[in-house]
Amino acid sequence: MNKPKRKPFDGLKVLIIGKVWPESRSSAAGSRMMQLIDLLMRHHFEVHFASAASKSQHTDDLTPLGVVCHTIRLNDSSFDRFIRKLSPAVVIFDRFMTEEQFGWRVADQCPDAIRILDTEDLHSLRATRQKAWKSGTRFHPEQMYAEEVTKREIASICRSDLSLIISKAEMELLIHHFPVENSQLFYLPYLLNPIEKEAIHRWPDFHEREGFVSIGNFLHEPNRNAVRFLKETIWPSIRSQLPKAELHVYGAYPAQQDLELNAPEEGFFVKGRAENAQDMISKSRVLLAPLRFGAGLKGKLIDAMVTGTPSVTTPIGSEGISTPDDWCGFVEDAHDKFAQKAVHLYQDQKRWERAREAGFNIVNEHFLKENHEPGFMDMLERIMSNVELHRKSLFTGSMLMHHTLASNRYMGKWIEEKESRSTD
Repeated sequence: MNKPKRKPFDGLKVLIIGKVWPESRSSAAGSRMMQLIDLLMRHHFEVHFASAASKSQHTDDLTPLGVVCHTIRLNDSSFDRFIRKLSPAVVIFDRFMTEEQFGWRVADQCPDAIRILDTEDLHSLRATRQKAWKSGTRFHPEQMYAEEVTKREIASICRSDLSLIISKAEMELLIHHFPVENSQLFYLPYLLNPIEKEAIHRWPDFHEREGFVSIGNFLHEPNRNAVRFLKETIWPSIRSQLPKAELHVYGAYPAQQDLELNAPEEGFFVKGRAENAQDMISKSRVLLAPLRFGAGLKGKLIDAMVTGTPSVTTPIGSEGISTPDDWCGFVEDAHDKFAQKAVHLYQDQKRWERAREAGFNIVNEHFLKENHEPGFMDMLERIMSNVELHRKSLFTGSMLMHHTLASNRYMGKWIEEKESRSTD
C-alpha cells in the first residue's frame, strides 16, 4: 500500500513574532494576522506565535487552533536561547519594528531560517501622507525619502528574504522608487472565501436597512481623523438633507476625546467597540470612510463589501482595492461632493443595488485565498530549497544585515546590561 505523499511543509516550524497579540475583532491588522495563521496551519506548518506585548481581554485565543504561544522579552539574550532551541525553518516578523528588534538575533542564531516581513501596510507611506496633510501640501512619493521612518522600513524590507505587501499600489511604489529587488517582494492581500450569489439574500436588503455607519480602531490615527472630519464637516451637510438620518460610529479603544464627539441630538452616535463588525455594518445602508491619509488596505471597506453594504470613501480608502469607476458606491475627495454622493447612494435604491453587486465582484476578483495562496507557497518553497542562492541576489540586504549584526549585537548587550543593573 502506497504511503500518502508528504507535503513540502509538513511539521516544519514557523515562528511569528508579533508586535502585538492579534485582535481580529479590533483591527484589520488583527484579521490579517489570523488569515496568515490559518494559511500556515492549512499547509501543515507547526505554528508558534511569540510577542513581547501584553495580552488583553480582546486577544484572540490561538491555542485551540493548535498554535503554540510564547512570551518573549525585548533587548534580552533569553530570546537567543529561545530561538536557538526552537530552530524554526521560517520566521515571520509582524511589521518592520519587530524585524528591527529581533531580525538580527534570528540571523545570528538561526542563519538558515527564512526571514519574512509582513508589512501590514507601509508605515512610512502613511506617516508621510499624514505629514503632507497636516502641512497642507500635496503628497508625492519623493517626500518619503527625507523621513527617518522610511529609511528604517526600507532597510527592514531589504534585510528580509521576503516581504509580504498587502496592496498593489504599495508594490508599485516600492519597485519604482526604492532599491528593493522584485524577488524579495510578494503581493499577498486579504485572503477571503468566495461570495456566492446566494449571499445577496443572506444580508438585509435596501428597505431593511437604515442609517449610516463608520468603523475603525481609534488607536489608528487615520480612523480618528476621519471620524472628526465626519463630525465637523461631512455629517452636518448630510444631516441637513436627511434630517432624520443617523450615523453610528464604531471602533475599538476610543479615547475620551473621541467619545465626546457623541451628539445624539445631531444623529451622530459614537458607539465604541463592535463585537461583530460585519453584523453592525450589515444593519446600515451606507458605510462612510472619508480617510484623508493612510496606507495598505482598509478592512472596513472589505467588510462592507462582504456584507453587501455600499460605501463612500476617498481615493486613499479605495487604493489597492479597486478603481473609482468600479467602486461599490462612490469615491470622492472633496467634502461637499462626498456628502452629496452619500445622500444620493442612500436614497437611490437601484444605484445602491448595483453598488452592492459591485462589492461582491471586487471581493471575488481580487481577494480570494485560492488565487493568492498557491503562489505564495510556491515562492516560499523555492526560497527554502536554496536560500543561499536567493540571498546572493540581495546584496543591499546582506550589506545592511552585516552592519546591523555588528552594531545591534553590542547595543543589545549594552541595553541588557544597563537594565539588569537597574533592577539590582
